[in-house]
Amino acid sequence: MTVSNRVVETADCASEPRDAVESGSDGGSSRRRTAGSTSARSLLMTILGEFALPGQAVIWTGSLVAALGALDVEEKAARQAIARAAADGLLDGERIGRRTRWTLSGRGRHLLHDGAARIYGFMRTQRRWNGNWLVVAVTVPETQRQLRNQLRTRLTWAGLGSPAPGLWVTPDDAVADEVSKIISDLDVGQSAMSWVGPSADIGDPLRVVRSAWQLQAVEAAYHSFIADFSRRSPVGGPAVFAAQVELVQAWRHFPFADPALPLELLDHEWPGPTAAATFHHCHDRWHRQAQDYWRLLCRDTP
Repeated sequence: MTVSNRVVETADCASEPRDAVESGSDGGSSRRRTAGSTSARSLLMTILGEFALPGQAVIWTGSLVAALGALDVEEKAARQAIARAAADGLLDGERIGRRTRWTLSGRGRHLLHDGAARIYGFMRTQRRWNGNWLVVAVTVPETQRQLRNQLRTRLTWAGLGSPAPGLWVTPDDAVADEVSKIISDLDVGQSAMSWVGPSADIGDPLRVVRSAWQLQAVEAAYHSFIADFSRRSPVGGPAVFAAQVELVQAWRHFPFADPALPLELLDHEWPGPTAAATFHHCHDRWHRQAQDYWRLLCRDTP
């Protein structure tokens, strides 16, 4: 999977962030993904990051369609998702007769490597807080909606929350360089200012935290994730492959939604580390069989 320039993969994470957090994982492939579904592209990105990226393989269209079919994605939706990924410059295609085979582009490989580092390293440990906040004030006119959305998406992915319009905060001042790059990339520095320092003991930091992030929804999603994947025991290559993709697909939303707050800003035990342990346990348990099934798809589906 994906996260530099994070526009493509954060857009995928952000396409359904509220729904993904509020409902938790989907509990399996119970709904057929049709041509109008936004999930087909998101699932394709997860498959590419989980299976194509490590193998550096050439992949036929039929293999990708079959892989998405194992997740109940209709063929039309699968082909549209592949075409969109190619149009976005994530896949390079080569026609061989009437068929097309694909490789990850340099850009696609870079984005997926970046995202994988964030996803697999997320919530491994909970850090101690040095007491400092990074506060960023930046305004973008209402008329520039696309720019506003890009700014929101990238600052959220960097772990910042917004307790008030135009104001962004994080207790992790180590991301200042990353935020500076975002502001520079989007060319909004002329309307931005920032500062780092401790609270002046005015107001309640916990109230700011509750305003900046949807922590109740994130916590509920963690509990749903733990309950769902803790009880799964898929049997057979197709089922294990689908479960592995759904596991990563469900987990990849959490680095976007959860700011990974330090212990000092949490008023009770946070379920994130338990959810992370569940993720890594299931991933390790299913990894080999899921990879074997992917290799089978790539060999048997020209």
